[in-house]
Amino acid sequence: MSALFNFQSLLLVILLLICTSTYAHQVIPAIMNRNNSGVFGIFWKAARIGERLSPYVSICCIAMAISLFLQ
Repeated sequence: MSALFNFQSLLLVILLLICTSTYAHQVIPAIMNRNNSGVFGIFWKAARIGERLSPYVSICCIAMAISLFLQ
């Protein structure tokens, strides 16, 4: 089953995108800041979500890890 049809897998992919984009923005901010529109703007927006909502994102990551561990 692909990640588009399984809701839990889709949430996992979105969380990984947010966490990866936030990390990449902190390591190399110049690349992320100049690509804030267009197709690569998705990564810039995900980095902003990760920076501004980091406590909620980390709680979601922990909850997802627990739910995957209990399966």
